[in-house]
Amino acid sequence: MKNKNSRLDSIKIIISSKEIGSQEELLQELAKEGFQLTQATLSRDLKQLKVAKAASMNGNYVYVLPNNTMYKRMTESHTASEMLRHNGFVSIEFSGNIAVIKTRPGYASSLAYDIDNSQSYEILGTIAGDDTIMLVLREGCSQTALKQSLSHIIPNINK
Repeated sequence: MKNKNSRLDSIKIIISSKEIGSQEELLQELAKEGFQLTQATLSRDLKQLKVAKAASMNGNYVYVLPNNTMYKRMTESHTASEMLRHNGFVSIEFSGNIAVIKTRPGYASSLAYDIDNSQSYEILGTIAGDDTIMLVLREGCSQTALKQSLSHIIPNINK
């Protein structure tokens, strides 16, 4: 059973990457990603995400997310599962005991949440914006140890 946060992330990704005009279409896309839910649950999810309908370029009404600058439609076609596996990580840089992680727009908050929940000894805390996470490292922890600790959350951190 996939959890609600994963389902909400998938809804955001699907709406961002495809023109979805009805809840039925969205339910079909979610089913392809392994989510089985009722129309009532989907309706509550859309309300929680503050999803609205707006006219698209071709005149059809489609679902859009609030602050749509965070979730611009992408030209490349990817499934929500593929995009969730690629957590938006772009780069990591260090300055003393501070690490700065750059992500794709809209990914920093959920990635920081995952980092905080990993309860890594090396990390005292995180602060996340839209596309940047600041991590404060515990005194004496090395950059290598931090990267190793984060590698289960960010598999491509050492690339």
